Amino acid sequence: MEARRSISAVLVALGALALVSRVGAELAQVSPFMPVGGAAQAAAGSEGPSGAIELRGIMPTGDGTAFCIYDTAKKKTVWVGLNEAGHDFTVKSSDPGSDSAVVDYQGKSMKLVLRTPKVASVTTGGAAGNPSITSTVAVNPTPADEQRRLDAVAQEVRRRRMERQKALV
Repeated sequence: MEARRSISAVLVALGALALVSRVGAELAQVSPFMPVGGAAQAAAGSEGPSGAIELRGIMPTGDGTAFCIYDTAKKKTVWVGLNEAGHDFTVKSSDPGSDSAVVDYQGKSMKLVLRTPKVASVTTGGAAGNPSITSTVAVNPTPADEQRRLDAVAQEVRRRRMERQKALV
């Protein structure tokens, strides 16, 4: 009896291991967190020198301008000043009008342009899409203002519940 239980346990464990390895192989091929074509780039291993570092920020300070440089290989960000040594790169000059900097990296001079953030707007409804909730907020609310805001929140809760019930049917 005991031998059957241990054999069953081993068979269950082997089956689970086979399932996990099969699922793991499928997950490794396609990742929802990689950009389109990102798996091919990751498999290639290295980006060219032009994509190895990025200009992520420019900030005026008391000592001059500071530049935020991101090293894509090391996945590390560092703030440096103009002609500051001690890194794999040196910021040689900048053009505030075009938000760019000229950087020496691996013996090559390259112009880096400030990376533009990608922001997607959400238009699915909710508080962001419902002006009745956000427009009723007051800095110093009166009891009437507060009641209107609570009514708007209650109405939004009812709307979301109805949407969930429709989705279930």
